[in-house]
Amino acid sequence: MSRTTDVSDLVDRARGGQPRAIARLISLVEDASPQLREVAAALAPFSGHARVIGLTGPPGVGKSTSTSALVTSLRAQGKRVGVLAVDPSSPFSGGALLGDRIRMHAHATDPGVFIRSMATRGHLGGLSWATPQALRVLDAAGFDVVLIETVGVGQSEVDVVSLADTTVVLLAPGMGDGIQAAKAGILEIADVFVVNKADRDGADATVRDLKNMVAMARRGVGGAAWRQPIVRTVASKMEGLDEVVAALDAHHQWLVDHGELEQRRHRRAQAEIEAIALEAVRAGFEGRGHDVLAGLAKRVAAGDLDPYVAADQLIAGIPRTGPVS
Repeated sequence: MSRTTDVSDLVDRARGGQPRAIARLISLVEDASPQLREVAAALAPFSGHARVIGLTGPPGVGKSTSTSALVTSLRAQGKRVGVLAVDPSSPFSGGALLGDRIRMHAHATDPGVFIRSMATRGHLGGLSWATPQALRVLDAAGFDVVLIETVGVGQSEVDVVSLADTTVVLLAPGMGDGIQAAKAGILEIADVFVVNKADRDGADATVRDLKNMVAMARRGVGGAAWRQPIVRTVASKMEGLDEVVAALDAHHQWLVDHGELEQRRHRRAQAEIEAIALEAVRAGFEGRGHDVLAGLAKRVAAGDLDPYVAADQLIAGIPRTGPVS
């Protein structure tokens, strides 16, 4: 897209529900367009209304199927739904390995649903660095709910909690020892647990293990702490999805009643600002920072400079380029 694109017109069309305009705005974000600042300024007045739900869990639990089923349930309530499916990057192209229409083809022709696959492009934490800004696009475009489905890589999944109002952790029978799942660092971030494929052998044991771990985690916790529900589903058969939606609604109301929704959104904005700043530093470092670093490293190795002063000089010497320039 050229620098002369009328961003305000693009935002107007996105807010009018035109999927091509929404897709182009997200592409501007992913491609770190020179117009990114202009896009962010145009979106800001319309942001802050969508409910953001993160779905995460180990590989093989049926996240994509569950996401698709949840979209169906939310659409039945008349809600417009945006989906950001964050996929592992292709080692060759840097693009998402799984296409959005392949993953959730049942919704491809629904004008009330927008689905976008985004590549992590090597970013740790299971999310693309551009995900918060893509979320802002969907929020400003008027979607009632935005679902963020992460790549399923274990402990690094916890990044989703910085973006979501409500985090859903999916597990399934036969996925290994529940305690091992707890050690992976994903159970502690859940607001709602979903045991998918609950028609399989071992579902009762998985639910029991979860209940025990939730009870252990709650010992000594007082006040109005949220009690994470455990919902059984068979997403491929649309079983249990009404209960999932009810649990999500209950958690949202709890967030509102206890002032936690505002706090989570403040933390989300803080994380987004930090990510943009770090990306600017990274882009500047790739520009000429390696040469600066090499020179500083020689001075540190020779004892002429301590590493903290060297780090300060490295940061100060990096030109402010990249997506926020």
